[in-house]
Amino acid sequence: MAHRTVLVVLFDGVQSLDITGPVEVFAGAATYVGDSGSTYRIRTASLDGAPVRTSSGLTLTPDHALADAPAPHTLLVPGGQGTRAPDPSLIEWLRVRGPRARRLVSVCTGAILLAEAGLLDGRRATTHWGYCETLARHHPAIEVDPDPIYVRDGNVATSAGVTAGIDLALALVEEDLGREVALTVARHLVVFLRRPGSQAQFSAQLAAQTAQREPLREVQQWITEHPGEDLTVESLAARASLSPRHFARAFQAETGMTPGRFVDRVRLEHARRLLEDTADGVEEISRACGYGTPEAMRRAFVRTLGAAPAEYRRRFRPALTP
Repeated sequence: MAHRTVLVVLFDGVQSLDITGPVEVFAGAATYVGDSGSTYRIRTASLDGAPVRTSSGLTLTPDHALADAPAPHTLLVPGGQGTRAPDPSLIEWLRVRGPRARRLVSVCTGAILLAEAGLLDGRRATTHWGYCETLARHHPAIEVDPDPIYVRDGNVATSAGVTAGIDLALALVEEDLGREVALTVARHLVVFLRRPGSQAQFSAQLAAQTAQREPLREVQQWITEHPGEDLTVESLAARASLSPRHFARAFQAETGMTPGRFVDRVRLEHARRLLEDTADGVEEISRACGYGTPEAMRRAFVRTLGAAPAEYRRRFRPALTP
């Protein structure tokens, strides 16, 4: 099998981690596999072949001008400040050359460049959570999903902010070269193999705003520290010394989500961590996280993550699963 060429598009204002994160994954896989011929060959290119300056001030020197770049197996488009007012010539190059790639990948706001080139129309996609609304508003032909860390739609893959590009790259390596290679790379980079694409972009605590009033803030903190307790609206309202109706209304107004939604996220997060970090059984974890029964926990995992708890654990801790 011929080498898989990974072509990374460079431009001024690019986010350096959007490039280096996935590149380290592909390069690590190539190092592990060696000279088998089925590994990756990484190339970078800017519009004119000139060095570009990243948003953090680093200068990157590309291998090629885009016009002279080799035909890619995987075309990787990073994000960054430079996506806010992209060069029309770059958009035109993507419009013409993008469909020729075997696999089209974006990291963070690189999805905006693909959208401008018309390459995401009729597809499901994601980007950094802070730009999902903008992407959806400017490109109504795209089904924008703000929650997952990455989305696969046919041969097009889009990922959320910065580090999510590493998760997506690991998933692609696993698809190309197998789980053992991807796991070895993940261990070398000291990251998990692998967060499921359906995992939320940010935690319950980050997803919800911090309540302004002290009693509500204390309730938020108490929920995160006691996921296995009685977390009904009535119980939480009593802890805040408010009526259930007043509490529910105030909680949503100040945090941006209902108490039930916040509790669901906290419990799912806690269950995930226990599956990843401990050898506790699913029944024990379901009780500790307030689900009551393994079936209730299974339904929550399948609904939100697209995988049952046992499958989720296999992805992270294969040694714990028979």
